[in-house]
Amino acid sequence: MIWRAEAIWEAVAPLLPGFTVEVLPLLDSTNTELMRRARKGLGDPVLLVAEQQNAGRGRLGRDWLSSAGDSLTFSLGLPLAPADWSGLSLAVGASVAEALHPDIVLKWPNDLWLGDRKLGGILIETASFGDGAAGARYAVIGIGLNIAPRPPGGLSTPPAALRELLPQADGPAVLERIAGPLVRDVQRFERDGFAAFRHRFEQRDALRGRAVQLSDGTAGTAQGVDAGGSLLVHTAAGLQAISSSEVSVRPAAR
Repeated sequence: MIWRAEAIWEAVAPLLPGFTVEVLPLLDSTNTELMRRARKGLGDPVLLVAEQQNAGRGRLGRDWLSSAGDSLTFSLGLPLAPADWSGLSLAVGASVAEALHPDIVLKWPNDLWLGDRKLGGILIETASFGDGAAGARYAVIGIGLNIAPRPPGGLSTPPAALRELLPQADGPAVLERIAGPLVRDVQRFERDGFAAFRHRFEQRDALRGRAVQLSDGTAGTAQGVDAGGSLLVHTAAGLQAISSSEVSVRPAAR
């Protein structure tokens, strides 16, 4: 694959002084690598791409397997100091979906879906940054997307592939579409918080109006998200705001 790293750098560097782009053939995980660097005090903005990951991670510790050419796995690392971190994964999801295709929807809190099938996921981690001035932390925003179809074996949600929507898609071209808008949107989130993204998320909310079940067995109907990005679920006990990323939400079968 031919990665147009220079074109991405030219689009992003004016927004992020010191920004670099790295493409590596194999890593355990792009998120893990950037978190390792951050803990060593390396806090420059970087877009790190792995053509293949052998220990990729999803939310709740789930594995994210990727093979060269069949998926796109990358992490954006940068210093960030929003007044409120709530809703960042929703903002990132909206940015990526909008950059790719109108048919991509968002499943709270961090998945990209095509219909009821999983197209990709987002994993956000943070590390202490320098002296923590003005509340800044080093944010690592990891994104994994299925480019080519993959077998469904062992997956709790059937997989989708971007080539179903964009038949000629490959990792380098998809990354080039995502990178610039993603950096601009993350910077907007830092300035304006989730309020700037709530409507954008709602336009692609895959759960709104659907029967859902929480990991503790609670059942209800999803009613969108609140101003902080918490999922609103109408249950027998009333309206609940679900904010913990440790809570798994599954839509009931249609």
